[in-house]
Formats: sequence, C-alpha cells, structure tokens
Amino acid sequence: MTTSLERGTGRFRRVVDVATALALLGCVTFGALLRFPGFHQPREEWPAVALATVTCLALLQARDRPRAAATVAMACAAATFAQGYLPTPLLLAPLMLSLYWVAARTDRRTARIFGLAAMTVVVITALLDNPTTDMLLLRTVGPVLWLLLPIVGGSRARLRAAYLESVQARAVYAERNREEEARLRVAEERMRIARELHDVVAHHMAVANAQAGTARHLVPTRPEQALKLLDELTVTTSSALIELRATVGVLRQSGDQDGESLEPAPGLDRLPDLVSTYASAGLDVAVTTEGEPRPLSPGVDLTAYRIIQEALTNVTKHGTGQGADVRLSYGQSRLLISVTNDATATATAPAAAGGYGLMGMRERAHSVGGDLRAGPRPQGGFEVSTALPLHSLAPEELEAAP
Repeated sequence: MTTSLERGTGRFRRVVDVATALALLGCVTFGALLRFPGFHQPREEWPAVALATVTCLALLQARDRPRAAATVAMACAAATFAQGYLPTPLLLAPLMLSLYWVAARTDRRTARIFGLAAMTVVVITALLDNPTTDMLLLRTVGPVLWLLLPIVGGSRARLRAAYLESVQARAVYAERNREEEARLRVAEERMRIARELHDVVAHHMAVANAQAGTARHLVPTRPEQALKLLDELTVTTSSALIELRATVGVLRQSGDQDGESLEPAPGLDRLPDLVSTYASAGLDVAVTTEGEPRPLSPGVDLTAYRIIQEALTNVTKHGTGQGADVRLSYGQSRLLISVTNDATATATAPAAAGGYGLMGMRERAHSVGGDLRAGPRPQGGFEVSTALPLHSLAPEELEAAP
C-alpha cells in the first residue's frame, strides 16, 4: 500500500518529466530553425520537430524503461540527421537525456553499449547525407563529445545512488541491532552483578553459619568463647552488609550525588582479614607465597581475591577437613593460585562446587584472560587452581587469546 508521500513524489516526478520533455521539444525546434553559413540543411523544420515529439513521448517513460527510450531516441536521431540536419547540441538534447537515464538506471556495460551505438548512428547518418568536408568536425567529433557528457553524468549519478543506498542499509542494520546489543550489554552487567552478589553472600553467610553453629555448641560448656564467636559473627554480618552495599552501589545513577562514598573493591591486600574470618569459623587456612609479590591491575587483583574467597567458602560448606592451603606463586607474567583442602572431601563436594560458585570463578578468570581448573585430588581433598595474568588484557587481546 503506497503512502501519501510516495504518491506525492510520483506526481512531482511526472510533472518534472513533462516539463523536461516540453523544454527538449523547444530546443529541437530552435535547433531546426538555425542556419549555418556554408552548410545546407532542409528548409522545413517540421520533420525534425515531429521526430523530436516521438522521442519526447518515449522519454516520459525513461525512468522505468531507459533502454526502450534510448532505442527510440537513437532511431529518431538517425532519421533526423539522415535528412541533412547538422547534429548540434540542440538537436542532440533528447538523445543525450535518454543516454543519461541509461547510464543512471542500468549497469556500466549497458551504458557503454548504448553510448557507442548512439555515437556511431549519429556520425554515420550525418556523413551519409552530406559526404563533403563542410563542417566535418561538427558532424564527427562534435556529436561524440556531446554524447559523452550524459553518459559520464549518469554514471556518477548511479554511483552516488548506490553509495546512498549502502549508507541507508547500514543505518537500518545498525538500528535493527542496536536494541539487541543493548540487551546483551544489560545481560552481561546483570551477570557480573549476580556474580559479585553470589561471592559476597556465599562467603559471609557460610562463615556466619559456621560461627553461629560453633557458638551454639559452646554455650553450655564454654560461654566465654561462645560470646566471643557471637561478637565475631556481628563483625561478619557487618562486613557482608558493607560489601553488599558496595556491590549494589554500581546500580546508582551517575548523577546521584547524595549516595555515600563506597569502599574500594577488595584485593589480595585484604587476604589476611579474609583468612581471619575463616579462622573464626573453625577453618585453619595456611597461606604460602612464592616469588616476589608484584602489583596487580585492579581487575586481576579483585579476581584473585574473589576466587580465593569462593574456594575457601566451598571448603567451609562442603569439606570434611578443618584446614586449607592457599598458595600464591608470582611468575614473570602470570600469578598462579591454588586452594587445596587438606582432608578428604565429602562425596558431594565436587558436585556442590560445580554449581554457581565454580561457574562464577571460571567466568572471573576468563574475564581477565586467565584460566581455572577445579576437581578432586588423587591423594584426597579438592583443589582449585587458576593462572591469571599480572595485568588485565584488552578486549581485542581476550578475543585473540586461546
């Protein structure tokens, strides 16, 4: 169903085509009336005007049928110049317009064929009627030069139209995919926030659960130690609230000036505090550092901290032993981390660790260009090991990394 804009554009084009045809008819009439000294051409102008009328009627359909219009224009031009008219630009005007539409609406090969055919027909018919040398250049070189102009102009118009069409197609494609790209970015951000929330909640709630359970058993026999554990439970829950507020703080609007300043993201500098919280929950954690510690980029620092945190949380929830070993090995370009449960894990430990916690650890390691492996040890227990670059990789480097 055509719109009112399309109908209006079609009417405007028809008006322009009719006006152009009338103007061309006037040019041919004026060209047939011209007389040139030393050159004899028919005294009557009506044959040229009649043939030009036929050509102009054909040109009304030149936009849609350029080949047919050009064929009619060549035939009428041949009949005109065969009567002895001098091929001036005024008499060539209808043929020039038809060649323009051929070059603009068809391919390059078709434009060349019709252009050469028109030049050949005009030159031959102009020479057959008067083979003398009178105005020879105007009857040979002149028509060739004049007929080249519309072919060049039409070719440029075709190329420009193709360029504009490609630009419009790219714009439509970009508009169509903009919403999908925005949806993907939102999904990635939601996954990142969910991963942060899982790490914070799983760690602190596991420690709090262990502290509360231990305090419950110590209340009848060792009330002083039970009170101490309850005080540490308060610290654990307070830390959980602080980290939750920091994590949820990324959802604030950039223009929100009333929000309180949030703590920086944790890193390996807070590893002693992390170990002490697990010690209060009854888990003995030994930390070993190999090599010279080197500064890490913020992304790698946070990733290393979260992986250790999640691995120790899994040991607290699923391991049967009371100890874990954390080993940090600094190389020239990578940091190797391993977290090992030094006792036999329960039968459900690998399956439990393979849930969102292990998935989140892998995603974190891959996000900075690292790798992570987790599984039961041959001598018993469970081990999580990861290799992280000392500096976060750029997005293009991440795509090229194996």
